Amino acid sequence: MSTDDLIVMGKIGAVHGVRGDVKIHSFTDPMENLFDYPLWYLRRDGKVMKQVKLTSARSQGKGLVAHIEGLDDREVARTWTGYEICVPRSELPSLEEGDYYWHQLIGLEVVNQQQQLLGKVNHLLETGANDVLVVRPCAGSLDARERLLPYTDDCVVQIDLVQGRMSVEWDADF
Repeated sequence: MSTDDLIVMGKIGAVHGVRGDVKIHSFTDPMENLFDYPLWYLRRDGKVMKQVKLTSARSQGKGLVAHIEGLDDREVARTWTGYEICVPRSELPSLEEGDYYWHQLIGLEVVNQQQQLLGKVNHLLETGANDVLVVRPCAGSLDARERLLPYTDDCVVQIDLVQGRMSVEWDADF
């Protein structure tokens, strides 16, 4: 499996208990959706290290706890902390028109209504009110400013994945 075909869906945190369970940091919404994928590819430093099978999982407090097949020792589980949990892009469910996965937005050029290139989407932040696009300058951008744009219908006018471009209603002076 090529690392380009994989989408990071979470990360293995600390060990939990003495039987090899691990705490999971999920990047899905809701966080339990990560458990819809029983086979995970674990990656560290950009390299796929192993494919593993999820044998049990549960919500615990504000987090998640999982058991991975064959990982039955606390000390061995400790060596797995920090691994990214990935799934193949092809396993993600199709979205309705107008909906996008975050990974599809990263790298898009961001252009305002005056056709000024503000930069490229570097990443997104989840906030309580709405998600936020972090737009960083790139070759040809208007200036060297990083901008935080709300990922809302009022701000985002159009997304064209084929052209790699996002049109926004945003004043360059903001």
